[in-house]
Amino acid sequence: MTDYPTWARGSMMVDWEHRIDMDRMRKERVAKTQAAMKEAGIDALILWKDENVRYLTSARVIMIQYRSSTTYGVLLHQEGNPTLLASSGEAHRIKECMPWIDDYVPIGILEEPGLVESTVRDDIAKRMKDWGVASGTIGLDGHTFMQRAALDKYLPDATFVDGEMFMYMSRVQKTPDEVACLHQACAIADAVTITALNTAVPGVREYDVAAEAMKTLFTHGGEFGHLASPFVASGEHMAPPTRFPTDKIIRNGDIVFIDIGACWNGYFGDCGRAKIAGGPPHPMQIKVYTTVYKALKKGIEKMRPGYTNDDSAAEFLEVARSAGLEENFIKLFIGHGCGISPNEPPYVGEVMPGAESVEFKPGMTFAIEPLIFVPGIPGGAGVRIEDHILVTDGDPVYMTRAPYCEELIEQD
Repeated sequence: MTDYPTWARGSMMVDWEHRIDMDRMRKERVAKTQAAMKEAGIDALILWKDENVRYLTSARVIMIQYRSSTTYGVLLHQEGNPTLLASSGEAHRIKECMPWIDDYVPIGILEEPGLVESTVRDDIAKRMKDWGVASGTIGLDGHTFMQRAALDKYLPDATFVDGEMFMYMSRVQKTPDEVACLHQACAIADAVTITALNTAVPGVREYDVAAEAMKTLFTHGGEFGHLASPFVASGEHMAPPTRFPTDKIIRNGDIVFIDIGACWNGYFGDCGRAKIAGGPPHPMQIKVYTTVYKALKKGIEKMRPGYTNDDSAAEFLEVARSAGLEENFIKLFIGHGCGISPNEPPYVGEVMPGAESVEFKPGMTFAIEPLIFVPGIPGGAGVRIEDHILVTDGDPVYMTRAPYCEELIEQD
C-alpha cells in the first residue's frame, strides 16, 4: 500500500519542512519509463508531445501556441539519461539551470524540410545507431509527416510502434512526489476558482472574472491554466456551453461557471464550480445543479480498485436518469485522466465509440466533470461541477476543495 501525501504544503522551498524531492521525482519518472520499455519490448523512444518532454526531462520552456511536436523533443533508451531536443533559444538556460541534462541538442522549429532532415539525420538517427537500437523497436508519439518521412529514410530497419499510449499508461499511476505536486496544483486551482467565484457578481463581464482569476494563478506560482483560454461562462452561455470568456455582462440570476485550473511544476490541478449570481435562482437551475452535484458524488464513490471507469460512468447516468435529465448531458466524456497532461486517458463516460474499459488502480488521478444543461431558462440552466480525484487503496481522495454553491443544492 503506497503512502500518498494528503495535503498541499506550499509552493516554496523551505528548510524547516520536508516537501517534494524534485531530484528523486525526476529519476523515478525516467526509471519507471525505462522499466515499462523493457517490459513492452521497446528499445527506444522518440517523443515530441509537451507532456512527455516535461515528464522525462523536467524542461520548462517557452510554449508557442500550435507548435507542439515541432519545437521540443526527447530521446530515451532502456539505459542512461534522456536526450533533450530543444529550441536553440533555450541553450544557455539549459546549460546553466538543468545539470541533470547531460545530452542537449539545439534544434530549430521543425517546420521546414531542411531543418527536419538535418535534425533526424545528424542528431536522432545518429544516437539510435550509437545506442545500438537503429534496427530495433522504437516508440513514437505525435509528430509531423515530414518527421516521419525522415525517420523512415534514416532509420529504415527500425520497427516503429505507438509510444503515445505507451507513455499514457506508463504515467497513469503517480508516485508520491507526483501526488504532492498535484496537491499543490489543486490548491492553486482552488484559489483561482474562489477568486473567480468572488468576482462573478452581476454587472461585471466574463472577461473581468477571467482576468482576476489569472492574476491569482500567477501570484501563487502557477505556470498557466488547464486550458489555453480560461473557461468562464455565464447565463445562457452555459446552455449550451460557450467554453471561453467573452464580453458578456453577468446579470442577476445568471448561473456562472468557472473552469480554469492551474499548472504547477508541470502538473495540472483541475477544478470547476458553478454559482448563482445574485438571485433568487430559477427552479430549473436548482434541479440541474442538484442533479449534477448528486451525480458527482455517486460516480466518484465508485472510483476505487475493483471497479472500472464504466462502473463509475453508470452511476452518473443513473442519477441523471432518475431526475429526467439523462438526455441533457453534454456530448462529451464525464471525466478524464489529469496529471502532467491536463487531459489524457483513461476517460470516464466517453460517449464516442471505441473508448476502453479500465480498472481503477491506486495512484491514478482524474478530473471528474459532469455537465448538464437545459436551454431556454432565463439566466441559463447549465451546470458543471468538477473535482480532481486521487484513486487509493481505500476511499477516493478529493484533491480539490473549492466550495460548492449551497444555495443551489435542493435538500432531500
